[in-house]
Amino acid sequence: MMKYKGYYGQVTYDDEAKIFHGELVGIRAVITFQGTTVKELEEAFKDSIEDYIEWCKKRRKQPEKPFSGKLNLRMNRDLHARLAANAHQQKTSLNSYINECLKKAVSYCRRPSPPTSDNRPYT
Repeated sequence: MMKYKGYYGQVTYDDEAKIFHGELVGIRAVITFQGTTVKELEEAFKDSIEDYIEWCKKRRKQPEKPFSGKLNLRMNRDLHARLAANAHQQKTSLNSYINECLKKAVSYCRRPSPPTSDNRPYT
């Protein structure tokens, strides 16, 4: 995952075209970038973000910011109760406990599968 000015880009490699291509994740706007080398890809990523910010500025719109850090999560009551009990047992808040569980899960998974048209990271 690439990061610049608080924006994140997910990159894939097209073996047939021999090109890296990516898309910003976490915002509704569709912003893409591509390059044949890592250097080209990094430049295109930053240029796309700068162009997006400039486009918003010209239209007097506020650029979308990804990932506020707030997440509404629905779960079944039993799981909620078990998580709360575990957090209480560890003398920590439920929020902190869930954050630690998610950090461990992300470390374990390493890398998410690339998004497809049916599996977009956002709606």
